Amino acid sequence: MKKRWISLYVENYSGVLVKVAGLFSAKAYNLDSLTVGPTEDPTVSRMTIGVISDDATFEQIKKQLNRCVEVIKVIDFTNIPIHRDELLYIKIASADKSDREEVFRIAQAFKAEVIDCDMEQILIRCVQSEQRNDSLIQLVHDNFKNIEVVRGGSVAIESISML
Repeated sequence: MKKRWISLYVENYSGVLVKVAGLFSAKAYNLDSLTVGPTEDPTVSRMTIGVISDDATFEQIKKQLNRCVEVIKVIDFTNIPIHRDELLYIKIASADKSDREEVFRIAQAFKAEVIDCDMEQILIRCVQSEQRNDSLIQLVHDNFKNIEVVRGGSVAIESISML
């Protein structure tokens, strides 16, 4: 079992997301991450899907997606160089002056941004790999008690060069 990434070009109309997600739930496949957005063509959306599966299950997922009428193209990111990032927000509540200074240091170390704050709270945004965001969350969790975490799914695109 390992984490795998797949990208889909799909027709951009109401119900396609439900149909693709339904395909996963009907077979009891768990979606670990799902992000959908429009492309340069307004009739096409692109999905980036993360799943944890074995080889046989992943092959089955790809076959079923390829059979779906609304799916235009399936791209397996497993063995190709890609760029993939995830959006992360962390809100730290009950932060005093020294806490805020520490948050600014942590944010700088992770190339994250402090995007909002007041006298008691601070909000940071980070766009990094899932693993890098995991590390940031763990560090903030270890240092501050009252935090709120919001993660967006990963988005990915094939590399131009051979990283």
